[in-house]
Amino acid sequence: MATAAFFDDPSGTVAAMLEGLARTRPLRLCVDQGVRAVVRAEVPGDQVAVVSGGGSGHEPAHAGFVADGMLTAAVAGDFFASPSVEAVLATIREVTGEAGCLLVVKNYTGDRLNFGLAAERARAEGLEVEIVTVQDDVALPDNPEPRGLAGTVLVHKVAGHHARNGASLDDVAAAARSVAEGLATISLSLSSARLPGADRERRDAELGLGIHNEPGAREIDPASAGEALDLVLDPLLTAVADRHGGVTPLVALLNDTGGCSTQEMAVLARGLLDRLGDRCRVLVGPGPVMTSVDMHGFSVTLLPHTDDLTEALLSSVDTPDWPGASEPHAVEHFEPRRSESLELGRGDRDAEVGRRLRAACEALVDAESELDELDARTGDGDAGATVAAGARGVIEALEDDALSTGSTDVLAREIAQVVGRTMGGSSGVLLSILLSGTAAALEDGAAMPAALRQGLETVEQNGGAGTGQRTMVDALSPAADALDDGLDAAARAARQGADDTASMTEGIAGRSSYVQAKDLDGTVDPGAEAVARAIGAYADA
Repeated sequence: MATAAFFDDPSGTVAAMLEGLARTRPLRLCVDQGVRAVVRAEVPGDQVAVVSGGGSGHEPAHAGFVADGMLTAAVAGDFFASPSVEAVLATIREVTGEAGCLLVVKNYTGDRLNFGLAAERARAEGLEVEIVTVQDDVALPDNPEPRGLAGTVLVHKVAGHHARNGASLDDVAAAARSVAEGLATISLSLSSARLPGADRERRDAELGLGIHNEPGAREIDPASAGEALDLVLDPLLTAVADRHGGVTPLVALLNDTGGCSTQEMAVLARGLLDRLGDRCRVLVGPGPVMTSVDMHGFSVTLLPHTDDLTEALLSSVDTPDWPGASEPHAVEHFEPRRSESLELGRGDRDAEVGRRLRAACEALVDAESELDELDARTGDGDAGATVAAGARGVIEALEDDALSTGSTDVLAREIAQVVGRTMGGSSGVLLSILLSGTAAALEDGAAMPAALRQGLETVEQNGGAGTGQRTMVDALSPAADALDDGLDAAARAARQGADDTASMTEGIAGRSSYVQAKDLDGTVDPGAEAVARAIGAYADA
């Protein structure tokens, strides 16, 4: 049975992850004697060392942020388990010079105890060590020990910025503590985290699900990205108002907890900025900064904005895992430029052609679901939607009296322009090429049958598909050959050509070329079917 995730031996996963990181970045690695840590290749002796860490499974936190301008070192435990006191102490010894060391610790019992004891022992050895504990979770307002979440990474960034600028240990700790005290984070998850080698625990979507699968505030059922954001922001903004009062300018962090797609995060970013409006002065992300392996969810962190905070967050840092910070702004739109020679509706009108063309387009709109179903057997299931979008564009142009139905050559170019704008995918491009090639031949004086054949030659040259290869060409080509005998003959030929594609399983082109022959046998090509239906409806109107 295939693996459910790309891990090897679960017991060696943490060391393997750290080694993969160290082999691609300027880092030194220790995976010896119970210590698993990464350290910057060059540790400035005159700067405060900033160290963080905790259980693995939250990457890129914390090892991904070991870089100039953020962390000096990160120490890792097993998945969802704190590193040992000895591991933390060894890391402190490795990086701490006369300037001292700041430990940034998430508020979990194991982390507090192990980092705290390591700090005490380091101090006993003569090292200066301060601790800042992050407890930014506000999903459980009555929790006496709020959990440390994604806001921890903002503390990393601010502490690292001040350390790089030569601030003292007291000043670095004060800056980090100020940020930590202002943070408020709430997460929303559609799934739990799945540990290497384990099955995923099945549970409902939750508001405030912990990064170690700890229970959240309540189960939820968001129907959209916008609804999910509202579920997060309503209590989050209330918590911010309770802490800081009034309408406070904000810094926001949008974090992927591990399982969201880039597309989802972009949609969430737009929704977050829409909801926060001018209050959001800086946005960090969107991106994964504090994950929970592959948990499908996101978190939003808010804290009051200051100019010093903006400077720290916008400062450069040498790690690809920092998602960047930006100052949101209004979108500047532009209108596509169109050639004046391609203005629609500049030719004559013919009511019969307009009626037939509308009938053909309505037939394609009516066939949308059937064509999608055909395409789903051999492709991605969107052929009907694609064709219907182009057909609706032509219908709209007809309703606006924007098509030259009485000037065939002009009409062909106009429809090519409309479908090129409204019909996505390769089908829209090929149809535009067909119509443009046909229009060129008509402008040179060719009759429609010959012009259509020239348009088909252009399609075959550009698209690489000929007859017998299971594409729209298999319906178009016989229709063009039969057009000399009238529209009804062309419609019959197109229908026969489309039906014949059901038995085409070898030497095929287009999307079907990626499908096994057994899955094609007996299924009509959706592009050819669309052509047959359109020509049939045009002839019958």
